[in-house]
Amino acid sequence: MLTCIIIEDEPLARNLMEAYVQKVPHLQLLKSFSSSLAALDFLRENTVDILFSDIQMPEITGITLLKILQKKPLVILTTAYSEYALEGYELEVFDYLLKPISLERFLKAVERATIRLTQTQPVIHEKIVQEISVNSEGSQAFIFVKDGTKLVKIRLNEILYIEGLKDYVSIHTKEKKVVTLQTMKSLESQLPDSQFIRIHNSFIIAFDAIDAIDKEKVQIGKNFLPISDTYRKVFKEFIEKKQVS
Repeated sequence: MLTCIIIEDEPLARNLMEAYVQKVPHLQLLKSFSSSLAALDFLRENTVDILFSDIQMPEITGITLLKILQKKPLVILTTAYSEYALEGYELEVFDYLLKPISLERFLKAVERATIRLTQTQPVIHEKIVQEISVNSEGSQAFIFVKDGTKLVKIRLNEILYIEGLKDYVSIHTKEKKVVTLQTMKSLESQLPDSQFIRIHNSFIIAFDAIDAIDKEKVQIGKNFLPISDTYRKVFKEFIEKKQVS
Protein backbone atom coordinates (compact mmCIF):
# COMPACT_ATOMS: atom_id res chain seq x y z
CA MET A 1 0.00 0.00 0.00
CA LEU A 2 1.32 3.45 -0.96
CA THR A 3 0.33 6.54 1.02
CA CYS A 4 -0.42 9.99 -0.35
CA ILE A 5 -1.70 13.45 0.53
CA ILE A 6 -3.44 16.08 -1.59
CA ILE A 7 -2.83 19.84 -1.41
CA GLU A 8 -5.48 21.77 -3.32
CA ASP A 9 -7.27 24.99 -2.32
CA GLU A 10 -10.17 24.62 -4.78
CA PRO A 11 -12.86 22.38 -3.19
CA LEU A 12 -14.11 20.91 -6.48
CA ALA A 13 -10.61 20.09 -7.69
CA ARG A 14 -9.74 18.62 -4.28
CA ASN A 15 -12.86 16.45 -4.30
CA LEU A 16 -12.03 15.21 -7.81
CA MET A 17 -8.51 14.22 -6.79
CA GLU A 18 -9.86 12.44 -3.70
CA ALA A 19 -12.30 10.51 -5.89
CA TYR A 20 -9.49 9.54 -8.25
CA VAL A 21 -7.33 8.27 -5.38
CA GLN A 22 -10.22 6.14 -4.11
CA LYS A 23 -10.30 4.34 -7.46
CA VAL A 24 -6.75 3.01 -6.96
CA PRO A 25 -6.78 -0.03 -4.62
CA HIS A 26 -3.14 0.27 -3.57
CA LEU A 27 -3.23 4.03 -2.86
CA GLN A 28 -4.20 5.28 0.62
CA LEU A 29 -5.12 8.93 1.12
CA LEU A 30 -3.82 10.04 4.52
CA LYS A 31 -5.17 13.58 4.40
CA SER A 32 -6.24 16.44 2.12
CA PHE A 33 -5.19 20.05 2.68
CA SER A 34 -6.44 23.40 1.42
CA SER A 35 -3.15 25.16 2.23
CA SER A 36 0.52 24.36 1.85
CA LEU A 37 1.34 25.57 5.37
CA ALA A 38 -0.94 22.99 6.96
CA ALA A 39 0.52 20.29 4.74
CA LEU A 40 4.03 21.40 5.69
CA ASP A 41 3.37 20.73 9.38
CA PHE A 42 1.95 17.30 8.52
CA LEU A 43 4.93 16.38 6.32
CA ARG A 44 7.37 17.29 9.08
CA GLU A 45 5.80 14.67 11.34
CA ASN A 46 4.68 12.00 8.86
CA THR A 47 6.14 9.90 6.08
CA VAL A 48 4.27 10.00 2.76
CA ASP A 49 4.99 8.16 -0.48
CA ILE A 50 3.28 10.49 -2.98
CA LEU A 51 2.41 14.19 -2.74
CA PHE A 52 -0.21 15.61 -5.10
CA SER A 53 0.04 19.39 -4.96
CA ASP A 54 -1.46 22.33 -6.81
CA ILE A 55 1.03 25.09 -7.62
CA GLN A 56 -1.11 28.20 -7.15
CA MET A 57 -1.89 28.12 -3.43
CA PRO A 58 -2.65 30.74 -0.74
CA GLU A 59 0.11 31.72 1.71
CA ILE A 60 2.88 29.74 0.01
CA THR A 61 2.84 28.15 -3.45
CA GLY A 62 3.39 24.48 -4.19
CA ILE A 63 6.78 25.39 -5.68
CA THR A 64 7.81 27.21 -2.50
CA LEU A 65 6.72 24.22 -0.44
CA LEU A 66 9.01 21.94 -2.44
CA LYS A 67 11.92 24.33 -1.90
CA ILE A 68 11.29 24.30 1.88
CA LEU A 69 10.92 20.54 2.30
CA GLN A 70 14.15 18.80 3.27
CA LYS A 71 12.82 15.29 2.71
CA LYS A 72 10.45 15.18 -0.24
CA PRO A 73 7.94 12.48 -1.11
CA LEU A 74 7.55 11.63 -4.76
CA VAL A 75 5.85 14.78 -6.07
CA ILE A 76 3.13 15.06 -8.71
CA LEU A 77 2.19 18.68 -9.40
CA THR A 78 -1.26 19.73 -10.58
CA THR A 79 -2.02 23.10 -12.15
CA ALA A 80 -3.94 24.91 -14.86
CA TYR A 81 -0.83 26.82 -15.93
CA SER A 82 1.65 24.98 -18.13
CA GLU A 83 4.33 27.68 -17.77
CA TYR A 84 5.22 26.31 -14.31
CA ALA A 85 6.26 22.93 -15.66
CA LEU A 86 9.92 23.78 -16.24
CA GLU A 87 10.47 25.08 -12.69
CA GLY A 88 8.68 22.01 -11.34
CA TYR A 89 10.97 19.63 -13.19
CA GLU A 90 14.03 21.54 -11.99
CA LEU A 91 12.88 20.69 -8.45
CA GLU A 92 12.89 16.98 -9.39
CA VAL A 93 9.12 16.76 -9.61
CA PHE A 94 8.15 13.28 -10.78
CA ASP A 95 5.15 14.23 -12.92
CA TYR A 96 3.07 17.22 -13.91
CA LEU A 97 -0.71 17.04 -14.45
CA LEU A 98 -2.36 19.86 -16.38
CA LYS A 99 -5.92 20.71 -15.34
CA PRO A 100 -8.56 19.63 -16.11
CA ILE A 101 -7.06 16.27 -15.15
CA SER A 102 -8.59 13.18 -16.74
CA LEU A 103 -8.83 9.90 -14.87
CA GLU A 104 -6.73 8.20 -17.53
CA ARG A 105 -3.89 10.71 -17.13
CA PHE A 106 -4.10 10.46 -13.34
CA LEU A 107 -3.92 6.65 -13.44
CA LYS A 108 -0.95 6.77 -15.77
CA ALA A 109 0.92 9.08 -13.39
CA VAL A 110 0.11 6.84 -10.41
CA GLU A 111 1.20 3.71 -12.28
CA ARG A 112 4.54 5.27 -13.16
CA ALA A 113 4.96 6.46 -9.58
CA THR A 114 4.12 2.99 -8.26
CA ILE A 115 6.76 1.42 -10.48
CA ARG A 116 9.34 3.95 -9.33
CA LEU A 117 8.58 3.50 -5.64
CA THR A 118 8.32 -0.29 -5.73
CA GLN A 119 11.73 -0.70 -7.36
CA THR A 120 13.08 -0.47 -3.82
CA GLN A 121 9.86 -1.04 -1.83
CA PRO A 122 7.90 -3.97 -3.28
CA VAL A 123 4.20 -4.06 -2.35
CA ILE A 124 1.57 -6.79 -2.41
CA HIS A 125 -0.31 -4.98 -5.16
CA GLU A 126 2.50 -5.42 -7.67
CA LYS A 127 2.84 -9.08 -6.79
CA ILE A 128 -0.85 -9.59 -7.50
CA VAL A 129 -0.63 -7.86 -10.88
CA GLN A 130 2.24 -10.07 -11.92
CA GLU A 131 0.79 -13.28 -10.48
CA ILE A 132 1.03 -16.28 -12.80
CA SER A 133 -1.01 -19.36 -11.98
CA VAL A 134 -0.19 -22.89 -13.02
CA ASN A 135 -2.63 -25.72 -13.43
CA SER A 136 -2.32 -29.26 -12.12
CA GLU A 137 -0.22 -30.29 -15.13
CA GLY A 138 2.38 -27.65 -14.37
CA SER A 139 1.66 -25.42 -17.37
CA GLN A 140 0.80 -21.75 -16.99
CA ALA A 141 -2.97 -21.23 -17.01
CA PHE A 142 -3.66 -17.49 -16.69
CA ILE A 143 -2.33 -14.06 -15.79
CA PHE A 144 -3.78 -11.03 -14.03
CA VAL A 145 -3.48 -7.61 -15.68
CA LYS A 146 -4.79 -4.18 -14.74
CA ASP A 147 -7.65 -2.71 -16.75
CA GLY A 148 -8.14 0.78 -15.33
CA THR A 149 -8.59 0.21 -11.60
CA LYS A 150 -9.54 -3.46 -11.92
CA LEU A 151 -7.46 -6.63 -11.97
CA VAL A 152 -8.64 -8.79 -14.85
CA LYS A 153 -7.98 -12.52 -15.10
CA ILE A 154 -7.06 -13.64 -18.61
CA ARG A 155 -6.72 -17.30 -19.52
CA LEU A 156 -3.71 -17.88 -21.73
CA ASN A 157 -5.51 -20.32 -24.00
CA GLU A 158 -7.98 -17.55 -24.88
CA ILE A 159 -5.35 -15.01 -26.01
CA LEU A 160 -5.08 -14.55 -29.77
CA TYR A 161 -2.47 -11.81 -29.92
CA ILE A 162 -1.13 -8.80 -28.01
CA GLU A 163 -0.64 -5.37 -29.56
CA GLY A 164 1.65 -2.67 -28.21
CA LEU A 165 0.22 0.87 -28.02
CA LYS A 166 2.99 3.15 -26.68
CA ASP A 167 2.69 2.87 -22.87
CA TYR A 168 -0.23 0.46 -23.13
CA VAL A 169 -0.78 -3.03 -24.49
CA SER A 170 -4.03 -4.35 -25.94
CA ILE A 171 -4.67 -8.04 -25.28
CA HIS A 172 -6.99 -9.55 -27.90
CA THR A 173 -8.81 -12.68 -26.77
CA LYS A 174 -11.52 -14.81 -28.32
CA GLU A 175 -14.25 -12.86 -26.55
CA LYS A 176 -12.88 -9.43 -25.64
CA LYS A 177 -10.06 -6.90 -25.75
CA VAL A 178 -8.31 -5.74 -22.57
CA VAL A 179 -6.13 -2.61 -22.51
CA THR A 180 -3.58 -2.42 -19.70
CA LEU A 181 -0.94 0.13 -18.74
CA GLN A 182 2.41 -1.66 -19.09
CA THR A 183 5.11 -2.29 -21.66
CA MET A 184 5.31 -5.10 -24.18
CA LYS A 185 8.59 -6.20 -22.61
CA SER A 186 7.12 -6.57 -19.12
CA LEU A 187 4.11 -8.51 -20.36
CA GLU A 188 6.24 -10.69 -22.63
CA SER A 189 8.31 -11.73 -19.61
CA GLN A 190 5.16 -13.11 -17.96
CA LEU A 191 4.16 -15.31 -20.90
CA PRO A 192 5.46 -18.85 -21.45
CA ASP A 193 7.79 -18.89 -24.47
CA SER A 194 6.43 -22.29 -25.46
CA GLN A 195 3.03 -20.73 -26.23
CA PHE A 196 3.79 -17.17 -27.32
CA ILE A 197 6.25 -15.58 -29.72
CA ARG A 198 7.01 -11.97 -30.59
CA ILE A 199 6.90 -11.22 -34.31
CA HIS A 200 7.15 -7.44 -34.29
CA ASN A 201 7.89 -4.60 -31.86
CA SER A 202 4.12 -4.12 -31.67
CA PHE A 203 2.89 -7.74 -31.75
CA ILE A 204 3.11 -10.92 -29.68
CA ILE A 205 1.06 -13.86 -30.96
CA ALA A 206 -0.21 -17.14 -29.53
CA PHE A 207 0.99 -20.16 -31.48
CA ASP A 208 -2.35 -21.97 -31.20
CA ALA A 209 -4.14 -18.95 -32.68
CA ILE A 210 -2.19 -18.94 -35.97
CA ASP A 211 -4.33 -19.74 -39.03
CA ALA A 212 -1.74 -19.14 -41.75
CA ILE A 213 1.79 -17.83 -42.29
CA ASP A 214 3.42 -16.23 -45.33
CA LYS A 215 6.77 -14.48 -45.70
CA GLU A 216 5.62 -11.14 -44.37
CA LYS A 217 2.51 -11.77 -42.27
CA VAL A 218 0.74 -14.06 -39.85
CA GLN A 219 -3.00 -14.57 -40.18
CA ILE A 220 -5.08 -14.84 -37.01
CA GLY A 221 -8.75 -14.93 -37.89
CA LYS A 222 -9.44 -11.89 -40.05
CA ASN A 223 -6.31 -10.09 -38.84
CA PHE A 224 -3.03 -10.05 -40.75
CA LEU A 225 -0.11 -9.15 -38.48
CA PRO A 226 3.32 -8.14 -39.85
CA ILE A 227 6.51 -10.12 -39.21
CA SER A 228 9.39 -7.66 -38.86
CA ASP A 229 12.93 -8.38 -40.02
CA THR A 230 14.13 -8.17 -36.41
CA TYR A 231 12.02 -11.15 -35.31
CA ARG A 232 11.82 -13.13 -38.57
CA LYS A 233 14.65 -15.58 -37.79
CA VAL A 234 13.50 -16.25 -34.22
CA PHE A 235 9.93 -16.75 -35.42
CA LYS A 236 11.04 -19.19 -38.13
CA GLU A 237 13.03 -21.23 -35.59
CA PHE A 238 10.04 -21.21 -33.22
CA ILE A 239 7.75 -22.61 -35.93
CA GLU A 240 10.29 -25.24 -37.00
CA LYS A 241 10.69 -26.38 -33.39
CA LYS A 242 6.92 -26.67 -33.05
CA GLN A 243 6.70 -28.79 -36.20
CA VAL A 244 9.33 -31.18 -34.89
CA SER A 245 7.66 -31.53 -31.51
